[in-house]
Amino acid sequence: MQVYLNESEVRDQLFPFSQVRSVPDIRVGILTIREKWEMLLGYPVQLADSANGIPAGAQLIAANIIPTKAFVASLKTNPAEPDWESVRVLQYPWHIFQFNDWAIREDFELITADRSSTPVRDTSVQAINPSQIFIEPGARLQHCILNAATGPIYIGRNAEIMEGSLIRGPFALGEDGVVKMGAKIYGATTIGPGCVAGGEIKNSVMMGYSNKAHDGYLGDAVLGEWCNLGAGTSNSNLKNNASDVKVWHQPSKQYLAAGIKCGLLMGDYSRAAINTSFYTGTVVGICANVFGDGIPPRFVPSFTWGNKGLSKYEFEKALTDIEVWKKFKHQHLTEEEIKRLRTIFEGS
Repeated sequence: MQVYLNESEVRDQLFPFSQVRSVPDIRVGILTIREKWEMLLGYPVQLADSANGIPAGAQLIAANIIPTKAFVASLKTNPAEPDWESVRVLQYPWHIFQFNDWAIREDFELITADRSSTPVRDTSVQAINPSQIFIEPGARLQHCILNAATGPIYIGRNAEIMEGSLIRGPFALGEDGVVKMGAKIYGATTIGPGCVAGGEIKNSVMMGYSNKAHDGYLGDAVLGEWCNLGAGTSNSNLKNNASDVKVWHQPSKQYLAAGIKCGLLMGDYSRAAINTSFYTGTVVGICANVFGDGIPPRFVPSFTWGNKGLSKYEFEKALTDIEVWKKFKHQHLTEEEIKRLRTIFEGS
């Protein structure tokens, strides 16, 4: 059974996280949507090409559907009526953190099936409900508390959890990720590959290679890749009157209700200076550099610079800054990335 993922009708809905990546490459839980499909099927999936169509007999699935073991099994046996009850559908960007608890649990079962965790040999580590803790080879943990009584905890290859960290599941730390000393992390939180996490974090997703390394609060939030939050940066995730948080929806150019709790939604390559405070439900596009006095607006467009009275971020300057940040993690901008960013810049 061949599976093709169609993002043509859903990509714009997931702004800003679908600007520089395909919808299947959005991370929710431990894995991206594409990685989930490929682990469940045992072979690669492809994006549907609207110009060429798909082969006869192949299955065309919306790219924002988060697959499950039950769904894939039913798709193979009864493709006309698969098990839709078992899946979640990412319709809005805030669904990424809202579905993260469920997604971590699903991915944990998928990744750890018929495998054994690397044992924790450091006796200073306190593990609660250790059967729900899985540690990949090369991970380093010292004098931390892992509480999996509230959900599973997954620690990726060569990741590090420094001393004094307090972690409650569901929680996932990706390959080469780092949790800094004294961090307080509540579920359901995903710290993606190459990320650095510190301070207080709750029910948030950092997709990859982003830094929230210092004190400050990040809650009910999503950061794309290559973001950086300066020391003391915090978001509000709950209004004083506990009413629905209204979040900017780029396709409809209006604010939509996202539920009682919603924090920062920050697109790839964006940064915030030290002690920045974000309103509930703030949306920051890609390649934005947020700094200055006062609280930023609730919508910060892509390729903007400053705070109040936002200025345009010069394209070449943006590329130079991205390259500097990438060098910190021993990576470089590719020609393909530059081409994609230029297209977005020219359309912004």
